[in-house]
Amino acid sequence: MGMPSGMELLVLVAVIVLLFGGKKIPELAKGLGQGIKNFKSAVKEDEPEITAKTNTDKIETEATVNTTTAEATTATETTKTV
Repeated sequence: MGMPSGMELLVLVAVIVLLFGGKKIPELAKGLGQGIKNFKSAVKEDEPEITAKTNTDKIETEATVNTTTAEATTATETTKTV
């Protein structure tokens, strides 16, 4: 089962035109195009959310590391003074 040849494509197009009619095919194509456009815009809207969440997680991780480092430094200084 490879790619359909020229004659097979012609028969396929003829069957589609008979099933849906000449007027309905452009409407179906338009609906399909709008669906793809909506999908792409929804994916683009979600990308900044994911990036913002990743940046927030990174900032929280850095704050935790800085806090832990400061606590360790304070503990070391306390030990040295005793």
